[in-house]
Amino acid sequence: MANRVSVNICGEDYTLVADESAAYMQKVGTYVSDKMTEVLTGAKVGRTDAAVLTAVNIADELFKAQTAAEALRGQIKGYLDEAGKAQAEVSELKREIFRLQQKLDRK
Repeated sequence: MANRVSVNICGEDYTLVADESAAYMQKVGTYVSDKMTEVLTGAKVGRTDAAVLTAVNIADELFKAQTAAEALRGQIKGYLDEAGKAQAEVSELKREIFRLQQKLDRK
């Protein structure tokens, strides 16, 4: 069920409707407001331009986070592949130990 939450972004109230929790939507609203305030403080631009620049900055953060997440997934896959090879090697060594123990028992 969708939640309706009123958030304040740079002095303007907006009603957000989403399936996420009210706390989460409030967090999103605060984040956008903080980012927009940074743009308004750092550049002499109007609210519309600040909103567009804020959207561009947040999109940049998103793309960089996605790239970092993909790199981490690749790194984890590499670790899993290495772990699988090590596990196969351990199994082979256990079989070799078993064969050698059988040879010793026969003597």
